[in-house]
Amino acid sequence: MAGRGLSFYAAQLPLPTEPIRVELTSPEGVLWGWGPDDAAQRIRGSARDFCLRITQRRGLDETGLAAIGKDAKAWLENARVFL
Repeated sequence: MAGRGLSFYAAQLPLPTEPIRVELTSPEGVLWGWGPDDAAQRIRGSARDFCLRITQRRGLDETGLAAIGKDAKAWLENARVFL
């Protein structure tokens, strides 16, 4: 996902080289996924919570998002789609 690079750049953190799998549940209950199926780093939750987080309208602890792995957690902690 292209926004991941911006998040790490804005936080002045190195971009992780390990892939991150993102699995989001649509409002209709359909599972959407991006990234390699076998990635150890993962983000899971609702598409709504992900959108609220990356637009900085909610803190990570105010969402139901789960991060598996230190890079996935760092991404959600610093998530943004704008500078």
